[in-house]
Amino acid sequence: MKKFAKILLACLLILLALIASVLAYSEWIVSDARHYTHDRVDQVPYNRVAVVLGTSKYLSGGGPNHYFKYRIKAAAELYNNAKVDFIIVSGDNATVQYNEPRQMRRALIKAGIPASAIYMDFAGFRTLDSVVRAKEVFGQERFTVVSQGFHNERAIFIARHFGIDAVGFNAEDPSAYQGIRTRVREVFARLMGLLDLYVLDKGPKFLGAPVPIGLPVPCQSLSTIGSLQPCLKQHKPAAEQAKPTAVSAVVTAPAITPAISAAAATEPVTPVKPVAEAAAKAPTALLPTLPLAPSAASAGSSS
Repeated sequence: MKKFAKILLACLLILLALIASVLAYSEWIVSDARHYTHDRVDQVPYNRVAVVLGTSKYLSGGGPNHYFKYRIKAAAELYNNAKVDFIIVSGDNATVQYNEPRQMRRALIKAGIPASAIYMDFAGFRTLDSVVRAKEVFGQERFTVVSQGFHNERAIFIARHFGIDAVGFNAEDPSAYQGIRTRVREVFARLMGLLDLYVLDKGPKFLGAPVPIGLPVPCQSLSTIGSLQPCLKQHKPAAEQAKPTAVSAVVTAPAITPAISAAAATEPVTPVKPVAEAAAKAPTALLPTLPLAPSAASAGSSS
């Protein structure tokens, strides 16, 4: 019996050592992506788009979530320092009451970012979804990820696996007390990330139609703005602004005499024949031809 207990204990220790080794390996390989992250905004290279990874605005107990607060602050800092032109807020929208992208968009607008520069990704259920959808749906081959440093490392590791040239801007970390649970969860999230990429070969849960960044979109009613992009004013087509000059001249030109107008009305004009040409030929048909005096005719022939 004692021998069996020793064998069981040895197997348990080997299993624990194996799990610890796998966790340590995943921590090491994902952490290598920190070379692509930056703590200061002046170190961040320019990218057209930033992707803010989603989190709830409030904690489960109702208090403010500092992860959310600092990510919004970091995204606004990138935009105000001309490091990005557009921002994608990507997060979970599992229910009507829980909508991370809308919360982030409202916070960014409150921070002074124009609504036209913000795009919402409602299917960013996981970090993998947010990163891959930024490429496949929003058409970005390179972008700046905005989150806390440990989260940026995992997001960039995933991005580089899918051939995306991503860098990260590290938002401020909350206090150690508030972030201890998140840090412990991150250890297992990195292991699951390796399994998703190299074992399960997982992709985003949803893709959908492409969303071009930077192009105006039709205005929508306020009842649908939560699920669509911001409303932008549409410019009037140039073809409608410029009127044909020939038509304007005919419409504004006054009638010469009542007789000419009547004659022009009786003369058939085909649709192909220009109206201005028909009006120009009408007076010559109505004017009487005066005979020349003999002296004038002879004088004209001698010259």
